[in-house]
Amino acid sequence: MEWLGLLFITEPPRSGQVILNGAHDPFLVFLAYLVACVGSFATLDMAERVGHAEKIASKRLWRWVGAGCLAGGIWAMHFISMLAFQAPVEIHYQLPITLLSLLFALTASWLAMHTLSHPDLNFWQYLRAAVWIGLGIATMHYVGMAAMRSVATAYYNPAWFVLSIVIAIGASLAALLISSHLRDGTGLYHPLIKFTASLVLGAGIVSMHFTGMAALTLVLPTGSLPMLPAENNHLQLGLTVAIMALLIIGSCISAALADKKLQNKEHDLRRVNALLSQLDQARMSLQQVAHYDALTNLINRRGFNQIFAEKLIEKTNEGGMLAVLFLDIDHFKRINDSLGHDAGDELLKVLANHIKSSVRSHDDVVARFGGDEFCILIGLHDREEARHMAQRIMLKMKDPIELSGRRMVMTTSIGISLFPEDGKTCEELLKNADLALYQSKGSGRNSLHFFSSNLRTRATMELQLEEELRHALREDTGLMIHYQPIYDLKSGQVTKLEALIRWQHPIHGLLTPERFIGIAEANGLIAELDNWVLRKACEDLGELSRHGCEALKIAVNCSPLNLAREELADEIEYALRVAGVAPERLELEVTENALMGNIANTLMLLRQIRALGVSLSIDDFGTGYSSLAYLKRLPLNTLKIDRSFIQDIPKATQDMEIVQAIIVMAHTLHLQVVTEGVETFEQYDFLERQGSDFVQGYLLSRPVPLEELRPVLNEINQRKHPHTVSPLSLARGTTALTSTDLFPKSPGPHAGASIVRPIH
Repeated sequence: MEWLGLLFITEPPRSGQVILNGAHDPFLVFLAYLVACVGSFATLDMAERVGHAEKIASKRLWRWVGAGCLAGGIWAMHFISMLAFQAPVEIHYQLPITLLSLLFALTASWLAMHTLSHPDLNFWQYLRAAVWIGLGIATMHYVGMAAMRSVATAYYNPAWFVLSIVIAIGASLAALLISSHLRDGTGLYHPLIKFTASLVLGAGIVSMHFTGMAALTLVLPTGSLPMLPAENNHLQLGLTVAIMALLIIGSCISAALADKKLQNKEHDLRRVNALLSQLDQARMSLQQVAHYDALTNLINRRGFNQIFAEKLIEKTNEGGMLAVLFLDIDHFKRINDSLGHDAGDELLKVLANHIKSSVRSHDDVVARFGGDEFCILIGLHDREEARHMAQRIMLKMKDPIELSGRRMVMTTSIGISLFPEDGKTCEELLKNADLALYQSKGSGRNSLHFFSSNLRTRATMELQLEEELRHALREDTGLMIHYQPIYDLKSGQVTKLEALIRWQHPIHGLLTPERFIGIAEANGLIAELDNWVLRKACEDLGELSRHGCEALKIAVNCSPLNLAREELADEIEYALRVAGVAPERLELEVTENALMGNIANTLMLLRQIRALGVSLSIDDFGTGYSSLAYLKRLPLNTLKIDRSFIQDIPKATQDMEIVQAIIVMAHTLHLQVVTEGVETFEQYDFLERQGSDFVQGYLLSRPVPLEELRPVLNEINQRKHPHTVSPLSLARGTTALTSTDLFPKSPGPHAGASIVRPIH
């Protein structure tokens, strides 16, 4: 078989021929291998660039560059290897056929790069491409061999010829698989793996060439003699070709590296831009979170303060008025407690929409400060605009709301402060609006109030009293107890005393409880204050016992807030034990509203107190909302009728009937009855006839300090009848006269009071 003058299957003639054996220059062989390795490395690198290129034009460019590097490397390796071939005959090469072999190398290389442009090929697709690429490389080799011209005839061994093609296909398949594997590789060892793969692929390409050369046999015709080749410049030409090929391939690799760095910089720039965009979004999100309420999407306190400050600067420079409306939803806690916090959140959304729909324009600022507190900032020309705005909001709030299957109506309390009338700073105006809101809530809620200077004065005084009350409790100074006798109508003796706290203030003088109990309850001091009264009363009871008053009992008032504390029973037991007083001599007075507030927990605590032996009394009966069904279950000993039912007797027939009914009911429940506020003989006579067990009031004595108590007790106990008035009682003012001028029916604020409220 002959192709391009090459004999592949034809056997060399056996007679008359001279078979020539060739050799190879080792340096040029090494140089050819080096070029093959560099070309392989460039191919792997270009395949990686094609995979990483983002633009189609860039992919096309690097595909052609890679094809040129691979073709140049293979062709240069073949050319240098042919120059390394040394035969005992003169050999030269035809240029057109040599250039034709380069075209086949370029075709095979382009096919290889085109195949590597598809990242998702399977093994069989790679194998099919490798067959075509290998055939192309083999064609390049044997076309190049066909360019060889000499007097000898070239014959090829078929087995070695086929083996060379198989090696070409195998090297192509290995190149494709290694390139596809290394295309997405990263890490420290990736360049090392690529170098190693280049050496292996270079060895495969060189092996294919020299396998093809091993298949070559040169035969001289019969009668011809070998002719020694003339001097040649194969070494110089090989070096020139190698240097040119390496320079071209190296330039392509450098360009690829530069493009890779440029692309990495573009990636970094895009990442930086993406990070900046994310930072902008995060900043906007943080600003949203920092300045807006997540539940209602209203401005929060921080955002409100920022806008408020800007509005104040504007109004200060240009003139004008601002109004701050502070809103609080009335009894909102009951919604959370009864329907749950989710229902409460839904209600807040509806109410926020009600408020937003009530304002006039976007210039009015609506904010949620937290919980059920809202604040509105509006510009106005006169204060009546603020009043109309508040009234419009209160009216809108009364629209029925469907929530959790229930139809409900909410109300709001509003406090208003005005700029510049009520303040010129954000803090001052907000504080004053809050004070006005506090007044609205204290006036029964569902109302609006403007700030006035007396609110600030009262708030300042309350703050000062709070600090001074803390100091008085901490240092145990200024606080004292006055005792008011409770007269037993059956025995005609004083058998009980009610302990009533007083505060000897260094500036304001003797303060009654209504001046400081509310402050104590609002600032968490009431438990400590109640405990102080309890301990002091037990100590005084022990002191009275040592002076012959072993039968006296003391009644101590208990705040409704203190009644909710589980530690109360332990504190009572401790106070009794330290003072050495029998529990039966202590009576705890609680109001009926406190008893009914949380009946289950209250019932448990009262039973613990009764188990100590302490008596229990329900105070101010008739002013709350007692349930008889619960009242009969409570472990009570005494029922105390409020003075409001006594003060108009005997003129008020209805009050007399109510008192009579209460006494009968109490005795039916096996409770003793104490009637407080007794100030006249007529009231005393009426209660005695109706069967009241005890009386208490100014008819007997005002509350007095412990050091003045024994003479008062002796004077009351020595009377044969309370109608009798002695000179001693007149001098001390401890009993009432028959003259109504001396005993007014409505005592002033200096009258006796319990820990929580005035008691007469």
